[in-house]
Amino acid sequence: MTRPVFLRWTGEAFEPANAQQARIAREAYEDGQLVTMAPQKDRSIASHNHAFVWLAEAWASLPDQYACQPWAATPEHLRKYALIMCRFCDVRSLVCSSKAEAQRVAAFLRPADEFALITVDGATVTELTAHSQSKKAMGGKRFQESKQAILEYIADLLGVEPGVLIKQDRAA
Repeated sequence: MTRPVFLRWTGEAFEPANAQQARIAREAYEDGQLVTMAPQKDRSIASHNHAFVWLAEAWASLPDQYACQPWAATPEHLRKYALIMCRFCDVRSLVCSSKAEAQRVAAFLRPADEFALITVDGATVTELTAHSQSKKAMGGKRFQESKQAILEYIADLLGVEPGVLIKQDRAA
C-alpha cells in the first residue's frame, strides 16, 4: 500500500505539501498518472482516548463467570476479542487432510498472535485476527464504526446499555 501524500490546494491545483511529500509522490506515482483522492477526516485524540478509558472500566466490571476466559485476561485481550466478534478482523481458513492434522496446525498457529481466535471444526482451521485500530490502519470513520460496535458488544456482555459504559468514562 502506498504511503499517503499530504497535498495543499493552491487555488488551481493540488501540490505536495513539502519536499518530503513531493519525494513520496515521485516514488509512488508515474508522471501523468491519474489518482483518485478523497478528503479523510482524522479521528480526534479525545475519541481515541475515550475508547480505551471505557474499555478499561468495562474490563474491570466483567462478571466472575468470564474470569477464566482467555479473552478476559486484560483490557487489550477484551478489545481484540470484541473486534473479532464484531467482524473487524482478518479471517484465514485452512482445510487439512485430517482432524489430527487440523489440531496440529491450530497448535502451531496459537503462539503466533496471543490475541487471535483459532478454531478447529473437523479438518478445518480458522484463524481470526483483529484489525488494528491505530490511526495509520483505521481512518476516523472506520475507527468510529469499530468503537461503536465493540462498545455495544461489550455492553451486551455486561448486560448494560452502551450509555452506561460511556457514563463510566465520564465519571472517571
